[in-house]
Amino acid sequence: MTKKIGILGGTFDPPHFGHLLIASEVLTELQLDEIWFMPNQIPPHKQDKKFTTSEHRFNMLKLAVNSHEQFHIETIELLREGPSYTYETLKILCEKFPTYSFYFIIGADMIEYLPKWYRVEEVVKLVTFVGVKRPGYLMETKYPIIEVEVPQFDISSSLLREKLRLNKNTAYLLPEEVKRYIEENHLYGT
Repeated sequence: MTKKIGILGGTFDPPHFGHLLIASEVLTELQLDEIWFMPNQIPPHKQDKKFTTSEHRFNMLKLAVNSHEQFHIETIELLREGPSYTYETLKILCEKFPTYSFYFIIGADMIEYLPKWYRVEEVVKLVTFVGVKRPGYLMETKYPIIEVEVPQFDISSSLLREKLRLNKNTAYLLPEEVKRYIEENHLYGT
């Protein structure tokens, strides 16, 4: 059976309403069957940074997406050691699901970074890129991209980590179940 699958990759450290808004808008705008959230093990462009454990990031993501029947988690990158290269991941997914069409969702910050992606010329043959605007970034690239208008919601995981560390208000920025999990597990200095 042919399915149209959106893939939203990231560290999800922590997952927030910005991630869910992007997924929801792309799902409906492009009439996709599902969105697969794909947490990275180690993103190649962030190898020098520290992350919350894969287990905690997976558990938070599960709480964030569990109420939407078309949202799923794809753990292929979490189960691999070392840096997560999109090309290698997509090659495996295309072999595993040969009848599926994949739509790889990226923010405008990643659109600018595309020329530096590992084997990007081959990646564009495996997937359709879907770009969503992000404040402060341009949507210009030589690569084919479908642009999807998403209401601007200027939130990032790094901003949330800082707010949590300083015990500042995070209401309406991340799902309540995720916030509870963060507090119960004393993540981000809570």
